[in-house]
Amino acid sequence: MKARQQSIRTQGRTDFVDITGMVKEFVAEEGISDGVCFVYVPHTTAGVTINENADPSVPEDVIGVLERLVPWEAGYRHTEGNSAAHVKASLMGSSVAIPVDNGRLMLGTWQGVFFCDFDGPRTRKVILKVTSGE
Repeated sequence: MKARQQSIRTQGRTDFVDITGMVKEFVAEEGISDGVCFVYVPHTTAGVTINENADPSVPEDVIGVLERLVPWEAGYRHTEGNSAAHVKASLMGSSVAIPVDNGRLMLGTWQGVFFCDFDGPRTRKVILKVTSGE
């Protein structure tokens, strides 16, 4: 039950990458039938969320709303130029916990796990760990 670090390459300044398959594969390889899978993002300008992954317009809509709520130019005091990315990452959160039952993630029918980069493009990391409830 070791943690696994996976690399993810993002394509744009703001990018949502569906990592559901990666997480499912990890759980299967670990052989845990019942427990919890943790997905953690160790970055201050990236996050993780669970949302619909059947319609590609859903992540686009979320990105659009975040852009309107947290514009890139808004008189931030942080001078590095990526303050908006820090705020967006805080809004999304840095981790999710997904129950595992009979070796399967207990995601809803339309749910997927998304890595959210707000300061890309970059090569990023996600950390996966599954714990047994048995």
